[in-house]
Amino acid sequence: MRPGARRELAGWGRTTPSAAEVLTPVTAEEAAAVVAAAPRRGVVARGLGRSYGDAAQNAGGAVIDATAFGGVLAFDEETGLLTVSAGTSLEQLMRWLVPRGWFVPVTPGTRHVTVGGAIASDIHGKNHHRAGTWCAHVRRITMATPADGPVTVSPDVDADLFWATAGGMGLTGVVLDATVQMSPIATSRAIVDTDRTDTLADCMDLLSAGDADYEYTVAWVDLLPLRGQVGRSVITRGRFAEVDELPAPSRREPLAFGPQALATVPPIVPGGLLNRWTVQAFNEAWFRKAPRRRSDEIQSISRFFHPLDGIDEWNRLHGPRGFLQWQIVVPFGAEDVLHDIADAFAAAKVPTLIGVLKRFGAANPGPLSFPIPGWTLSLDIPAAAHGLGPLLDRLDAQVVEAGGRIYLAKDSRVRPELMPVMYPRLDEWRAVRRRVDPDAVLQSDLGRRLGL
Repeated sequence: MRPGARRELAGWGRTTPSAAEVLTPVTAEEAAAVVAAAPRRGVVARGLGRSYGDAAQNAGGAVIDATAFGGVLAFDEETGLLTVSAGTSLEQLMRWLVPRGWFVPVTPGTRHVTVGGAIASDIHGKNHHRAGTWCAHVRRITMATPADGPVTVSPDVDADLFWATAGGMGLTGVVLDATVQMSPIATSRAIVDTDRTDTLADCMDLLSAGDADYEYTVAWVDLLPLRGQVGRSVITRGRFAEVDELPAPSRREPLAFGPQALATVPPIVPGGLLNRWTVQAFNEAWFRKAPRRRSDEIQSISRFFHPLDGIDEWNRLHGPRGFLQWQIVVPFGAEDVLHDIADAFAAAKVPTLIGVLKRFGAANPGPLSFPIPGWTLSLDIPAAAHGLGPLLDRLDAQVVEAGGRIYLAKDSRVRPELMPVMYPRLDEWRAVRRRVDPDAVLQSDLGRRLGL
C-alpha cells in the first residue's frame, strides 16, 4: 500500500473542505486491512470525489482512496454480467464495454463516478422511470465490514445489509467489488427528440405523457428567465439507435466510443462570475438555441448523457466559494410544491445555472435510497447567493411536509432533525449499521453532521 498523506479534501461543490489522512490501497485485501485497523477517528472510502458535499470526507480521520484498486474481474459476453472492482469509474467501464456492445444500466450526468460510489449513493439517471437505480442491477457486493471483515451480500444473502448499503453513503462497509448486470446496445449513438416548452406546467405535462414512449428523459428548466415565464424548459428524450438508423458513414463503426474533454476551466476563477446577469444571459441563449420541436437527431453518448464532462473541472466556474447542488424529490400529486419552489427561486433572483427536472419510477428497498415515485428537481446554486440558507431551509420544510426528501449524495447543509422525517426507515438502517459496525469505525463528515 502506498504511504498515507494528510490532505485537504472537499466535495465537488468545494464548500466544506476538511483534512484527513488519505490511504491508497492497491488491492481489495489492503483496503479491507485498512478497515480492520482504522484509526480512532474512523475511516470512509472515497472514489472520484463527485459527491457535492461532505460524504467522502472524514475530518481528523482516514480516507481510503479507492481509485487505485480498479478493473474488470470477470465478464460474461453472452449475458452481460460483469464483476468489477469498486474503484473502477463508469468512464473506464464504458470505454471497455461500449465497443463490445454493452452499456452501464444506469448513468448519472457524469461518467466520473466509481462503482463503489454508485452503490454508496445508489445513483439514478434519465431512465429511472424504466430501470430504477444502479443497485436494482447489482447482483452481489463484496464489502469490508468492521465486525465481520470481508463479506458478500446480495438481494438474497443478507438482504438487509445489501439494501442498507444501497444509498448508505459508505457507512455500512467499504465496497471492494460488485457484480452488475449490463445492458445490451447495438450502437454508441442515441436517437433524441427535443421539445421546448414555455411553462413549467407544459413541461410536466409533456414529461408525464411520454414516460411510456422513451427510455431516457430529462428536462432543463429555467428558474431565472431574462424574459418569458419561470420554468420554461428544454426537454430531451431518447433511446439507443439501431445500426440501420445511423447515417451510412457511422455504420462502419457503430460502437465507436472515445469521449474527451473539449476544454478545462483554469484553477483560479474570480468570484461572482456566475451571477444573476450572466446566468440570465446564458439561460436565454440556451433556451433560444433549442428548437421548438426536433425529432430523431443522432447524438453521441457524451452529448446526450454527459454534456458537462466536456469541460474538465467545470465546478471551478463558481469561484473560490464554491456551490451546492440542491436535489429534492416530491411524490406525484405534489406538483404545486415544484411550482412554489420555482416561484421562490425566481423571486429571490437566485442564479441557478443548471436546473434539471425528471420523473422517478418505483422505489427500491433501500432505507436510505433517494428515489421515490415522483418528481425530482436538482439545482446548482452559488454558495455565496444572498439569503440562500433561509430560503433553502424554508423549501426543505415544504418538501418534507409534502412527503419528499433531499438527496444525501448532493447535500452539504440540510438540518439533521429532518432526517428521520425524510427517511422514515432511518432507524432500520441504523440497526443494520450497528450490527456490522458496533464501534462506529466507519465515519464521515456527512455522517457526523446528520447524526447518522
